[in-house]
Amino acid sequence: MSADGVDLKKRRMLTAATSVVGAVGAGYVVYPFLASWAPSEKAKAAGAPVEADISKLEPGQLMRVKWRGKPVWVVRRTERNIADLAKLEPRLADPASDMPQQPEYCKNPTRSRKPEYLVAVGICTHLGCSPTFRPDLAPADLGPEWLGGFFCPCHGSRFDLAGRVYSGVPAPTNLVIPPYQFLSDTRILVGEDGGAS
Repeated sequence: MSADGVDLKKRRMLTAATSVVGAVGAGYVVYPFLASWAPSEKAKAAGAPVEADISKLEPGQLMRVKWRGKPVWVVRRTERNIADLAKLEPRLADPASDMPQQPEYCKNPTRSRKPEYLVAVGICTHLGCSPTFRPDLAPADLGPEWLGGFFCPCHGSRFDLAGRVYSGVPAPTNLVIPPYQFLSDTRILVGEDGGAS
């Protein structure tokens, strides 16, 4: 206790306790303010690019990522898949991808930046169902001429492994190819094309 009757230990303890409570209170005020600067989930879903690691994707496999609330498929095609694309052209409604369902840099026979990889929105262009990935050759339910692709179980639309629609099916156009770019040999960015080339 000091000469004028003040308990210094008690004063220090109260000062320390007040400082701690004030710091915690400031944290509760500052955190929501700083968090409000980050893009909301709604903003992210509205179109923020999505990065995907494709390093473990084996030839013949498909992986799914979500972009703008939609499924996006990344398929690593085999050499045979790529060779078979030309064989299917007589059976396709838009083999040259004349309808604008893809960025200009994907208007080619593989509808991709690199022939080995297909990146496509996994929604049927007929009524919005999600087709199934059917990489198998000549399965009994799809016939002996099936060389792999996507089959929509809702109304029977068929797409090849470049996302091109077959003739005579309900889907009117090829699958949509989103803007995308390769960040490296093992990473892809969906939703941004890096200036397109």
